[in-house]
Amino acid sequence: MKYFNDSEKDRIVEMAWEDRTTFDAIKAQFGISQGEVEKLMRKELKFSSFKRWRKRVSSGVGVKHEFKANPDMLRFKCSRQRTVSMNKISKR
Repeated sequence: MKYFNDSEKDRIVEMAWEDRTTFDAIKAQFGISQGEVEKLMRKELKFSSFKRWRKRVSSGVGVKHEFKANPDMLRFKCSRQRTVSMNKISKR
């Protein structure tokens, strides 16, 4: 398994926890497979949290594989998300 610093580990866990983020997206960004993501989650989460995440991922509540996803679900933008321009987040 690759070595990741704390901020990268946090980001991988955050992406894995999100229902809409696929394992393919994690692999594209960090170069690790689904199995490696699961190992990282097992290591970084409490046992009960890992069990809950694993049950949710395997039950199909979230779409963790692109081939199972509805094409409309692959791109998601929260209504509260700010637009980014010139490397600065727009203010209200």
